[in-house]
Amino acid sequence: MGKITGFMEFQRQEEDHLEPAARLKNYKEFTITLTDAQAKVQGARCMDCGIPFCNTGCPVNNQIPDWNDLVYHGNYRYAVDNLHSTNNFPEFTGRICPAPCEAACTLGINNEPVGIKSIERKIADAGWEHGWIVPQPAAVKTGKKVAIIGSGPAGMAAAQQLGRAGHDVTVFEKNDRVGGLLRYGIPDFKMEKDLIDRRVEQMKAEGVTFRTSVLIGKDFPTTVSNMARETIFPEDLVKDYDAVVMAGGAEAPRDLPVPGRDLKGVHFAMDFLPQQNRVNAGDKVKDQIKATGKHVIVIGGGDTGSDCVGTSNRHGAASVTQFELMPMPPEQENKPLVWPYWPTKLRTSSSHEEGCERDFAVATKRFEGKGGKVDKVIACRVEWKDGKMVEVAGSEFELKADLVLLAMGFVSPVQQVLDAFGVQKDARGNARATTDGDVCYQTSVPKVFTAGDMRRGQSLVVWAIREGRQCARAVDEFLMGSSVLPR
Repeated sequence: MGKITGFMEFQRQEEDHLEPAARLKNYKEFTITLTDAQAKVQGARCMDCGIPFCNTGCPVNNQIPDWNDLVYHGNYRYAVDNLHSTNNFPEFTGRICPAPCEAACTLGINNEPVGIKSIERKIADAGWEHGWIVPQPAAVKTGKKVAIIGSGPAGMAAAQQLGRAGHDVTVFEKNDRVGGLLRYGIPDFKMEKDLIDRRVEQMKAEGVTFRTSVLIGKDFPTTVSNMARETIFPEDLVKDYDAVVMAGGAEAPRDLPVPGRDLKGVHFAMDFLPQQNRVNAGDKVKDQIKATGKHVIVIGGGDTGSDCVGTSNRHGAASVTQFELMPMPPEQENKPLVWPYWPTKLRTSSSHEEGCERDFAVATKRFEGKGGKVDKVIACRVEWKDGKMVEVAGSEFELKADLVLLAMGFVSPVQQVLDAFGVQKDARGNARATTDGDVCYQTSVPKVFTAGDMRRGQSLVVWAIREGRQCARAVDEFLMGSSVLPR
């Protein structure tokens, strides 16, 4: 440990941000990476505790105390290697992961936890800045062919690992660019897309092939983004490849079946957010959904709802209100009760700070409008009794609404894709596959594996990367009988 008393001497320092007035002028990232001096101090706060719960709190099992110590000593070269030994894309997670590792930090029991996420971003950015992150092509090719469906973090992680194991890997993406929901879902002000592009170039140099605008499946729903110009049937893919990995997202959105749902101006969040990503990339988007000058209601209190808030404010919305069905959580968690697990507490995002009215324990009863277009939301207060939601008598109210964005999460992967492959599903509509046993991540269909949201349901980018890496090892073992890829 670099400084034995560092956790007692130094306070946590958050990354600096541009002020809201400045950052609302564009869609660029506004978080400022730590300086070397700041990172050294934050690394010194790591206690090097006997049982580093941060390691297990991190789904990819980053060796956090190790690279905290390396940063404290200024040894970024080894820190980059250490970080990449468990995480293919730390520049992604260092920006958009909610950092469950910090919730598990031992120092967080009675103090502010170590700023693990900010240090991770610092290490990853230093790796690219100094040219230490380079292609790692396989020395020997196996002659085996693997198809991967979906180019989000799970698909990209699986592809990179399998490519480095010597397999010929082809990634199929139904949209026109690689990245999945990292590309078309995460706003650019949270993660600029050149970060994806340079990883794609690295992977191409390692021998991975990307085929965009290609749909794998049949009868695709109109509620999910699809820019495909070519369709390949699953049976052809299974026939032509030695293994197939289904690594798409959980893209089926949760709907709100209330009166007035069909009015114009009521949209899923994923109708709204990807359009702005495309505009930022230079595309011309016909009939873009804009919040400019409108009273916007965002229904759903999670990260997707927060992204809708930030994007609406950049459009120049007249007002933004966000509804959450659950009661307002406490501002501070009960640490002795919940540590080292992810706590329930009030979380205020950078988008909320830019301007938003937040309302909790609110249920939407109906939408009303004129001329077929929404102009108000009728809602009510609710309370929870014996685990059931009950409307508070006399609490009905209405709000002006020119644009309503449904951001209530996702229920499952696209069922038509799973049905086209004929794989068994679990009770939640995910592809059924275990993470233990003789053949991990394998579905009920021979040669077909699954990982990420398609297997576990809507989840975090770190879980997607973890499952992509583990699935790659399972595929490698299936093809070769053994594997040297990490678990």
